[in-house]
Amino acid sequence: MNIFKRAFAALPKWRWKKKPAPADSDDGDHLALARESLRELVNDSRLPAGVRESLAHDYDAVQNMLDKLEHGHIHLSVFGRVSTGKSSLLNALVGKPVFAVSPLHGETKFSAMEPWNEEEAGGVFLIDTPGLDEAGGEDRELMAREVTQRSDLVIFVVDGDITDTELDALRTLLAQGRPVIVALNKVDLFTADEKERLLASLRTRTEGLVRPDHILAVAAEPRPQTLVEVGPDGKETMRERPRPPDIEALQLKLLDVLDAEGKTLAALNASLFAADLSDQVGKRILAARRALGDKLVRTYCIGKGIAVAFNPVPVADLFAAAFIDVGMVVHLSRVYGLPLSRKEAGSLVGVIGAEAAAIMATVWAIHIGSAALKLGTVGLSTIATAAAQGAVAYYSTLIVGRVAAEYLSKGKSWGESGPKKVVKTILDSLDRDTILSDAKREIQSRLRAG
Repeated sequence: MNIFKRAFAALPKWRWKKKPAPADSDDGDHLALARESLRELVNDSRLPAGVRESLAHDYDAVQNMLDKLEHGHIHLSVFGRVSTGKSSLLNALVGKPVFAVSPLHGETKFSAMEPWNEEEAGGVFLIDTPGLDEAGGEDRELMAREVTQRSDLVIFVVDGDITDTELDALRTLLAQGRPVIVALNKVDLFTADEKERLLASLRTRTEGLVRPDHILAVAAEPRPQTLVEVGPDGKETMRERPRPPDIEALQLKLLDVLDAEGKTLAALNASLFAADLSDQVGKRILAARRALGDKLVRTYCIGKGIAVAFNPVPVADLFAAAFIDVGMVVHLSRVYGLPLSRKEAGSLVGVIGAEAAAIMATVWAIHIGSAALKLGTVGLSTIATAAAQGAVAYYSTLIVGRVAAEYLSKGKSWGESGPKKVVKTILDSLDRDTILSDAKREIQSRLRAG
């Protein structure tokens, strides 16, 4: 035991000095690539200001990750239900009470990496987290993701056989690509036979998820030992004597894992974090472009509806409709950062029209029929007829705009199913009658105002 304590006390020296990497090791390359990926995210000047602001918290985490890599730090988190003894286990590892321990349910409130919620031990940071059963399903999954983003290694703490909720959370952690050690805590409350049966059950239920040798028994804060002292007068006095934590197996396993894989874990975690944030950035940018694109399409829909409604020349309506749709697609392509020429935009409009042939044929039929009515009617009937034709023009441009936006959002690609499937999906998602009714009402209002 004394030998082990001296070894553990030497933890600050573990950082890749004990086992020098072979000359052909590519760990340094991995770390360099991870740093470069993170720096590219931080320094990307192409990001819209709104997107960068919405990801400010994540970019702070990126900077923290860079600092972590530069200083060779390893982040080790505990995760588990409330009252399984997560904070007590960290205190036992550190050797002093630095993490909040309370009989109150859910004393630990934060899962983010904060100075008051972690303890440095020679390059290893121990991070406490709230109990996973204090959150609902979606929040619990989000918490698990946050923990893994900030951790190189996770200790999953249980105090009995693993529950379905714990098993789901464990799968979420493992899906993020981080290694997990399962610690069965409070084993001082069980008999030797009960402890072995619990360990066997844990290994069975986590088979294929966690290595059997990564499932360990610990007693972070054992019950005190009751002593009976007999005084000179023969009177018996009972007192309690604290017992030291029983975490030797876990300490040895952590040292083995960190000594063998610490540098690789740090590089892997940073790379996964950068990839995840890059995905988030891409989604935010696409969402911002979609929102701007939707406003643009609506503007063109209104413009085309009014233009068609005001135009007294039947055939000119058709040319105006095509001209406006092409202009909209050109403008939309710039929003998505994939500019098209007018010729390319015209071809795209043609493809969309061909795939929606039945609807587009109906559109042109109503254009021609209602335009003819416009020539022979006046007054309110003219406004009503013009508004109806304008509403159909509005709807046709909405179809073109939505389909074109989908095509552009996929990098100017129809995907595996081709344009027909995309057009059908868009058409099925639109409530034609409601759109036509609302468009007609708005166009009538503008015609009367004009």
